[in-house]
Amino acid sequence: MGSVHSYSVKADRKPRYMVMYRDPNNKQVMKRGFTRKIDAEQYLRSVEVSKDRGEYVDPADARATVGILGADWLSSRKAVLKPSAYRSLDSSWRVHVEPKWGAREIGSIRHSQVQSWVSSLSKSKSATTVLRAYGALAALLDVAVRDRRVARNVARGVTLPRKSGARKIYLTHQQVTRLADESAHPDLVYFLAYTGLRWGEATGLRLRNVNRAKRRVQVEENAVMVGTVIEIGTPKTHENRSVPYPAFLAPAIDAMCKGKREGDLLFGDGTLHMRLPNSRDGWFAAAVRRLVEADEKASAEAEERGEDPLPVFPRVTPHDLRHTAASLAISAGANVKAVQRMLGHASAAMTLDVYGELFDDDLDDVAEALDRARSESKC
Repeated sequence: MGSVHSYSVKADRKPRYMVMYRDPNNKQVMKRGFTRKIDAEQYLRSVEVSKDRGEYVDPADARATVGILGADWLSSRKAVLKPSAYRSLDSSWRVHVEPKWGAREIGSIRHSQVQSWVSSLSKSKSATTVLRAYGALAALLDVAVRDRRVARNVARGVTLPRKSGARKIYLTHQQVTRLADESAHPDLVYFLAYTGLRWGEATGLRLRNVNRAKRRVQVEENAVMVGTVIEIGTPKTHENRSVPYPAFLAPAIDAMCKGKREGDLLFGDGTLHMRLPNSRDGWFAAAVRRLVEADEKASAEAEERGEDPLPVFPRVTPHDLRHTAASLAISAGANVKAVQRMLGHASAAMTLDVYGELFDDDLDDVAEALDRARSESKC
């Protein structure tokens, strides 16, 4: 057991109290500054209970700063994260977390202070930015808890901003054809819109990944641009998958395979990965812009003739072709498990979370089927 002792301070005649005890390693520890003896005794009791439960935290360990611990933590995350994910984490740490918390001792951080920081960031930054910054601090403090530097993670339980899901755009078959006809790389547009592969997965395909007899591609690599460098890694879920492509794409894929070797890239010149086009002036954005401008002009002319305005081509990105593939597959009768496997989602639940709105018609079909069954049973 430890003990409580009184001592005096020259500047103040009132007594102070110190707690002396031995930690689990039998090291003598002293904590001073209590103004009331009852507070010192209560602290000593809490120490003894934490020792008995194996939850003891050495006060000296809690004096480590966020900046010092963060350097090691970031290094450990770099070893397990994909380059693109690590780049986002590192940027969030350098811009938002380290400047605010780097000099702070982890044991001095309070829940209310984290909440205030999150609330302040939310006023000027997007929910995604805030959640990334908060996530980095909270994850570091989780490690500190596991290392017994602090007893609990004070960052957990704060109120966080909600991400508003971006509106998904689904092209029709006709719109996909228009976009492909207007694009510098029509075969790639068709391929993305009818397979659901991510840009990096499609541009990372090699001839050895293409089974032309079964009209399937084996997704094994993901070519992601990190800064100005294309990093080659595994697919997003780290799992390979087989994805079918429709028969109308077979001639184009056969043509792309001609003159190339098994290890060459399917798209492009076979050697260099195709880069994601610039979102402002790249070939994809330029094609979309021409379609939008043409439709806006036609719609304006229709209104001048007293007719109803015409629909305008949506402002889509290459990733919207992935959404389009899901929409076209579902409208063609694919079930949620088939769409999950095609898109490479971790679970069918995730597919429903992302594309649940597209399965609403299935519920109507169930109700109609039940109605027909009851009628046929002559109840």
